Amino acid sequence: MTVKVRFAPSPTGRLHVGNIRTALVNWLFARQQKGVFMLRLDDTDTARSSEEYVRGIMEDLTWLGLDWDETVRQSDRFDRYHAAAEKLKAAGRLYPCYETAQELDLKRKIQLGQGKPPVYDRAALNLTPEQIKAYEAEGRKPHWRFRLELPARIEWDDLVKGHLSFDLAAVSDPILIREDGSYLYTLPSVVDDIDFGITHIMRGEDHATNSAVQAQIFEALGGKVPAYAHFSLLTGKGGEGLSKRLGSASIQAYREEDGYEPMAINSLLARLGSSDPIEPFCRLEPLVESFDFGKYSRSSAKFDPHDLDVLNAKILHDTSYDEVKTRPEMTGVSEAFWLTVRPNLKKLRDVKEWRALVEGPVRPKIENPAFTARAAELLPEEDWDEGTWKSWTTAVKDATGAKGKALFLPLRQAITGLDHGPEMGALLPLIGREKVRARLLGETA
Repeated sequence: MTVKVRFAPSPTGRLHVGNIRTALVNWLFARQQKGVFMLRLDDTDTARSSEEYVRGIMEDLTWLGLDWDETVRQSDRFDRYHAAAEKLKAAGRLYPCYETAQELDLKRKIQLGQGKPPVYDRAALNLTPEQIKAYEAEGRKPHWRFRLELPARIEWDDLVKGHLSFDLAAVSDPILIREDGSYLYTLPSVVDDIDFGITHIMRGEDHATNSAVQAQIFEALGGKVPAYAHFSLLTGKGGEGLSKRLGSASIQAYREEDGYEPMAINSLLARLGSSDPIEPFCRLEPLVESFDFGKYSRSSAKFDPHDLDVLNAKILHDTSYDEVKTRPEMTGVSEAFWLTVRPNLKKLRDVKEWRALVEGPVRPKIENPAFTARAAELLPEEDWDEGTWKSWTTAVKDATGAKGKALFLPLRQAITGLDHGPEMGALLPLIGREKVRARLLGETA
């Protein structure tokens, strides 16, 4: 059996962390099993779906390195959904209901008030032809529910959650078609999974009950129920629900506004909720090799943006010049400069700040002008190399008696205006003698 999975976003907005975690898990499993990863665009909501969001979804996946083997658009497949609906109607499994939203809400409130679960009472199954005709004369249009076969207990061995069991008597017959004739997610999804031979469905644990219901729809349409894997949901670092900023921030924002590297996001989301340690990876291949459903926990996975910051910095510290030299942030940056500032980068855009430090102007930070003026007198002539800093500071030490922090910190502060930064041995030749001397003398240069 060839493994085939799908990532099925709706093109009604940009992808966010939760979406990408689902996409990544599906992609890792497909690649590990030498299977097929399908991108299915759930665009049956034609009013809200847009080509802009379709492009955005593809752009985000491509940026993350999550390539796909097939593309399917549900908007191209309405004939298949209509045929499936007619098949279910003919079998008596899809039936029309005429209650309004207000009437259904009232029923739920009455049931809750009586201490009963708010499960649809199937009143529509008992409507007479005369009642239906009267409703339609009022201008009511039916929504269509799938009739679950009861009693029924749906059970399966989930690849993450273990053995799961659901009593469908506690679930309402699901609505598959709205009053306006448009489809909810469920029917098109099942039809596509059958038609395209999806073998595994991997998604959040909030879909587990839906999976139980969909098992009967698969069977009613003559399809095989795929294997299921339901992952724990992401929470904030304290176990709280994700805030709007963290939970719905788009991958586009993480890329363009926050400046994260794609592998920082992949490294974190691939390991969240698993027993594997969260580590920085520069490539996807090690994550593919280590993927294992058995490593994922049943408890919630905690998403902390600070982890992204740490991973992002570590990944940059291991990134070669050739890997980044063509990126816009690196315009005019030499390999020598990259190797000098790389250990101090948190985001690639930080390169701009270090370039400003080298090229100037920089306002010197000087507490002892006599000391830095003497140091300026001792500056060697160019050409400078990485050994210049050591030989120069040795000369300053011999001339002034300063040593340790009292020697090195005032020189760094005068030359860079900062208390910290790249190794001065590598930085000094990049700045050059003229600027170094001017800064030591207190001049903005």
